[in-house]
Amino acid sequence: MCYSFKPEFAGDRFANNYYLAGGDYLWIDRSGVDSCADTLLSVLRTVADVGFDERSFFVDAIESDLEKVRNLEFDDSVNIISHVFARLEYNLTRACMRYYIGMRYGFVNPTYLFNHLDTLDDSSDSATPRFEKLFDIDIEHPGKKDVEHVLNSIRGHELGMLFDKIEPDSYLYSQLKKQLALASGSARNTVICNMERCRWRMADGLQDVNKRVIVNIPAFHLYAYGEGKAIDMRIGCGTRKTKTPLLSSCINRMDVNPVWNIPMSIIRKDIAPRATDTAYFARNRYYVVERKTGERVAQSDVTTSMLESGDYRVVQEGGEGNSLGRIIFRFPNDFSVFLHDTSSKGVFTRNIRSVSHGCVRVQEPFALAEFLLGDVDEWQLDKLRISMGIPPTTLRGQRYVDDSDGEAPSLVRSLKVEPCVPLYIVYYTMFADTDGRLCTYNDIYGFDDVIFNNIKPLVVPGVKK
Repeated sequence: MCYSFKPEFAGDRFANNYYLAGGDYLWIDRSGVDSCADTLLSVLRTVADVGFDERSFFVDAIESDLEKVRNLEFDDSVNIISHVFARLEYNLTRACMRYYIGMRYGFVNPTYLFNHLDTLDDSSDSATPRFEKLFDIDIEHPGKKDVEHVLNSIRGHELGMLFDKIEPDSYLYSQLKKQLALASGSARNTVICNMERCRWRMADGLQDVNKRVIVNIPAFHLYAYGEGKAIDMRIGCGTRKTKTPLLSSCINRMDVNPVWNIPMSIIRKDIAPRATDTAYFARNRYYVVERKTGERVAQSDVTTSMLESGDYRVVQEGGEGNSLGRIIFRFPNDFSVFLHDTSSKGVFTRNIRSVSHGCVRVQEPFALAEFLLGDVDEWQLDKLRISMGIPPTTLRGQRYVDDSDGEAPSLVRSLKVEPCVPLYIVYYTMFADTDGRLCTYNDIYGFDDVIFNNIKPLVVPGVKK
């Protein structure tokens, strides 16, 4: 058999490789076409329920060739018997692989797609551009075991079992599927994109623990679930130019009154030109540290060229007025991002809150800290309140503040989150709120367009990516 084509989806590639490697016929033998072909067709006729066109899974072509084979309708021109059998065999395997791999793992590979989207600023003139990493959620990917599973299911006449419960079983996916039947035009495309996101199954197992925190970027909201509680709050996130990366991790620590090591991009743009303005540095509580030695530099010695060189750090002292606010929530990641409080509370009054360089600002940091800490006594919470400049609620805490001269000294510097709480920073333009209502949000980073352009061949057959 000599059929070959440029694969559009992972399942296509697997089918192509199988036959190029000399794979045997799966659907056809001396007796004709196996009944598994009819089982597959009955499944493929349901693809409209998930937003796709039957022709994208070669249903018309398969049905036509099946009819030719069963009615012995061959000729000596286009429909030569050997060509019909080869074409039918190939399309059946390609459709089966395309459907199974796509529904099980997603038709789009977000790890590749979103990490080849935005070029780094310093690679624009390079022959081999480098890209910003925007997606670091540990999801499952198809491999050889999946190919063998499909092939063995065909050979063993077990296609019914292969496709049983293949779709995501999440509440969100079921709601989106219902919404798809009612949607049209661009709204329908939005549903299709979010159903695709639901097919990206997480591989890290973090979702199985009692607590979890979800940040949904288009919603500008954080949701925390666990132990019978569900809280949500507004967030600020990265701009379209400085996107907040999508990731999965675990919140393992919170630091109170953190210092802010200011990024070089901000130093060069905003701070270096004012290097000799001592009032500006004092007002913002900035100080300069030599990177190599870690020693603090006298403000009178600071120059613009020093700050532009990259050999010095500019640090903002912790406490009231710090840009990171009074508390920061840390989790391992490759992006140097975190959740944090902010001294600019006005950001949460805006509808569009894409304002940061990538980190996530949270509206109610103490509520999040209390959720993460779980079952701790009120004095422990009051120590955190006092350290964050929040009035205490216990008599002991009130006495402590009353006995302090001026602002009460910090009682807490760092707290471990044990066990660590899973964090997911995700991007859904249709998402269920804490009451289970399906809400629609603006595609602030244009990710829906990226997904739809890659999945469009399934929705509108013949369209090239």
